[in-house]
Amino acid sequence: MTSAVETDESEGERRARATRVGLALATCFATCFVTGLLSHWIQHPPGWFAWPSTPVWLYRTTQGVHVLSGIAAIPLLLIKLGVVYRKLFERPLIGSPVRLIERLSIAVLVSASIFQLLTGLLNIAQWYPWRFFFTTTHHAMAYIVIGALLVHVAVKLPIIRVALGEAEPEQTVDDNGRRRPGGLDRRTVLLGAGGAVAVAVVAFAGQTVPALRRVAVFAPRSGAGPAGLPVNRTAEQAQVTVAATSDSYRLAVSGPAGDVSWDLAALRALPQHTESLPITCVEGWSADAVWSGVRLRDLVRAVGGTVGAPVRVISLERGPYAVSTVPSSHAADPRTLLALRLHGADLDIDHGFPVRLIAPNLPGVMQTKWVGRIEVS
Repeated sequence: MTSAVETDESEGERRARATRVGLALATCFATCFVTGLLSHWIQHPPGWFAWPSTPVWLYRTTQGVHVLSGIAAIPLLLIKLGVVYRKLFERPLIGSPVRLIERLSIAVLVSASIFQLLTGLLNIAQWYPWRFFFTTTHHAMAYIVIGALLVHVAVKLPIIRVALGEAEPEQTVDDNGRRRPGGLDRRTVLLGAGGAVAVAVVAFAGQTVPALRRVAVFAPRSGAGPAGLPVNRTAEQAQVTVAATSDSYRLAVSGPAGDVSWDLAALRALPQHTESLPITCVEGWSADAVWSGVRLRDLVRAVGGTVGAPVRVISLERGPYAVSTVPSSHAADPRTLLALRLHGADLDIDHGFPVRLIAPNLPGVMQTKWVGRIEVS
């Protein structure tokens, strides 16, 4: 028996609602894809790519937008599926070749989108209940989502054009002036979608926007940690506590003129500089901090290196993030430091004691902690 919703609500109205929510979702996906690709290129730069060291807030902004657009996509995807779920199981399941392409693109788009958003959300919380390497998989899956989205839009383009031009129907009322039973009108759905997106974004935005930290109830990186900065990976987790606190610690720097090493006292005796630089993690959190230490370019000169040459920074830690390459623009920037102090106090071991790299406008994953060696090209 046909329900009241199916009787009162026209197919055109359903289509118009689905189209508008779908456009918002596609916008979030496109924004998330572009900013995510940018972050990937910064960490694994193609030969043609160059990322500037200034302004210092640029990566903080792009990565914040990346995470928040992904968060915004979650309620939009749920609403979109709620609007169109009947169509997902509509007969015939295959039909014509065009319909087959459409069904396949929808299946890939829905499954890949759910996977991408769910794993991204768990990455923010640093919970990895899987065996695959998140970064590589997340990057590859992004192309699948965008590819399926483009195919879906291409197939649906004639319907999208019609749906965007359809006016919202007038509400039907009974003799008492009350709206007759039926589906939610378009305005209610869109306002509800906007409200859900706003709540989701605000609940997470505090890890990127300091002014919203008090209301960021779901932000896992809101400022807790030594010196008020979050810690993604502790010294205990990295298994560097003994090496980092040993009296035999030396920072070794190699370059064209040979090798030079400094112990902690010698590093502190070098000219010290202080810079106010935010630190931003790929999970989306960021925090302002005041760092003091030795300029990287001063150490490059000490071993006969050319200022602006790429520099490899190697941690006492072992693993996939033990080595980072400082781009030439950042190596030459006077704000790039081998930091010894944070907010006027010696670095906490979980922030990279005795020495950590801090460079403007780079992801936190490239700001190597527990630095043991520097190699100048």
